[in-house]
Amino acid sequence: MTATVRIYHNPRCGKSRSACAILAEKGIQPEVVEYLKTPPDRATLKGLLKKLGLSAEELVRKGEAIYKSEYKGRTLSEEEWIDALLAHPILIERPIVVAGERAVVARPPERVQELI
Repeated sequence: MTATVRIYHNPRCGKSRSACAILAEKGIQPEVVEYLKTPPDRATLKGLLKKLGLSAEELVRKGEAIYKSEYKGRTLSEEEWIDALLAHPILIERPIVVAGERAVVARPPERVQELI
């Protein structure tokens, strides 16, 4: 694999840790972005959505308390969902693994193998 691999990672998330372990088993040392500490900016988030082939709403973690209290049942535009993800990075589904122009949400973690 020649593309740099980047993982948007939450070390407290078991699925995210498992995705890192799978990459390590394959000898891949990804660039790790702890997205709760350093959230993506708007351009980066839009780029991730494009690579994933998802809408912003499809990337929302609907089990999070902030989703339930602020967004559940609301109809938002794509830009409004992007605003929500930027304002509350905890809402971004994880882990996201990127290799070149391709990306997957590694749920289950074995999905990282689609990129390698």
